Amino acid sequence: MMHFRSWLVMASLALPLTAAAQSLTLDKSVTSALKKVKADDVKAHIQYLADDKLRGRQPDTEGYQMAVDYVTKQLQSFGVKPAGDNGSYVQKVRLRRAFLQPEPLLALIEDKKVPTPLRAGEDFVYYPNPEQAKVFQQAPLVFAGYGITAPELKYDDYAGLDVDGKIVVVLRGAPKAFPSTVAAASQDLLMIMQNAARHRATGVLVVSPSPKAQLPSVKRGAYSVLDAKGKVAASRSYLPGVGLRVVGAATVGTLQNLLLAAKSDTGRVLTALRAGKPASLPLRTVAKVDFGSTYKDLDSYNVVGQLPGSDKALSKEYVVHSAHLDHLGVAAAVKGDSIYNGAHDNASGVASVLEIARLYSQLKEKERPKRSVLFVLQTGEELGLLGSAYFAAHPTVPKDKIVADVNTDMPTIIAPLLSVVPLGAQHSSLMQPVQRAAQYLDLAVENDPEPEQNRFIRSDQYSFVMQGIPALHIKYGNKTADGKNNLSELVQKWRADTYHKPQDDINGLFDFEAGVKYVQLNFLIGYQIANDPQRPTWNKGDFFGSRFGAGRRQ
Repeated sequence: MMHFRSWLVMASLALPLTAAAQSLTLDKSVTSALKKVKADDVKAHIQYLADDKLRGRQPDTEGYQMAVDYVTKQLQSFGVKPAGDNGSYVQKVRLRRAFLQPEPLLALIEDKKVPTPLRAGEDFVYYPNPEQAKVFQQAPLVFAGYGITAPELKYDDYAGLDVDGKIVVVLRGAPKAFPSTVAAASQDLLMIMQNAARHRATGVLVVSPSPKAQLPSVKRGAYSVLDAKGKVAASRSYLPGVGLRVVGAATVGTLQNLLLAAKSDTGRVLTALRAGKPASLPLRTVAKVDFGSTYKDLDSYNVVGQLPGSDKALSKEYVVHSAHLDHLGVAAAVKGDSIYNGAHDNASGVASVLEIARLYSQLKEKERPKRSVLFVLQTGEELGLLGSAYFAAHPTVPKDKIVADVNTDMPTIIAPLLSVVPLGAQHSSLMQPVQRAAQYLDLAVENDPEPEQNRFIRSDQYSFVMQGIPALHIKYGNKTADGKNNLSELVQKWRADTYHKPQDDINGLFDFEAGVKYVQLNFLIGYQIANDPQRPTWNKGDFFGSRFGAGRRQ
């Protein structure tokens, strides 16, 4: 799972759990196939993908290629057809790793006085620009609150604010009244940049409200995806085709000085913003920006396979089962181990998708769902959801024919699975097949026990959402066999000891029977979507549907 620092603890969005789900009735062939999912098969996939010889599956390494070869061979063995580039099982993803050149400059000019330079890496940091090797500009600064425009929630930080040709300074956060998924998306850097660009800003500086927060580290570079013409096609820190040339971060101390110069202060601003009242204002400061970037390009791959649907018309539409294949590679040693195997994150998710493919393949052709099913194992998730962002924007099938994505990322199979949280399903009609599938498997459906983790925007399903495609990601619920219903406490302890560390290997804590449940559940969700004559739809007036899905066929 992609790392994302949680800036505010959000209130959980209540799911419509009170509505009775219709019972799910399955053909005997489907129930028979469900019973054939084996814990040993799930374990075997994880064991191979998390083996030391794959050295953490970092993109553009021999270990990642071994993972590509393994999942390709598995899909072939299940009779899954290639759906990548040029009749292959892979889609090439050209990654650009951009580095910031030494001595970037940010100097502040107040009332036309002598510029005051800030300390790079201490007061501010820029993300390298993946298309312009040299950036120089001088522009006024404007404080744009949280940087949010959300007419669905009657909130707009940009109302009455002129930012044309200016650099906006944004405090990372969201009003307390925002639902957790909407709040998480609203403070995502990509959405902050998009909104700033819509208002014709020329740059963005994002500030954490916490004085203890560290600035983002760009020492290892920032990644983007290039298209066939060498232009940026996807990035988490750069928007191609707009005038947003400067993207960076600054400390809350820097913001305080800017506000004081404008006869305001952070206390007053924070109080208003937390109460849901925009507190935007022009700043009496001009920024002088000067920095350079260097590049290193490399190739990686998404793996894409398909099983054709059984209906002549609906087989031209697709349901996606996805999981990310990459992990962190070899890095700083922890307790004497430097290979970040990624057994849970996300060999377990890949194992789940492979077993879902096996499950579908066991159905006779006439028993297969009406729509076609795509199995997509993505690269670059740990680099910023890049493989999925590229696939969702440039799929190997017509984009308007993809009706939904069922994503699996680190299902955390460390205890019996008794309840689940369908992240994102509450925004669309996908909640209905989730409820029916969960009821069939005797699983409870719950609200997110840890909304502060912002998982909805941290995994690959969000790339599909941003293309207007309804998507979800199933996580564990809190239910436990002893009735204490505190599974999140065990997960939190496991995460502290294991997540994004070399200790996430096959020798860690696993419950492979829980892995079987995940396979069955995600299969049943996808199977229902693939059989429903109606495409999934966004809920009326939904934030994500309005923001991203307005132009899509419903």
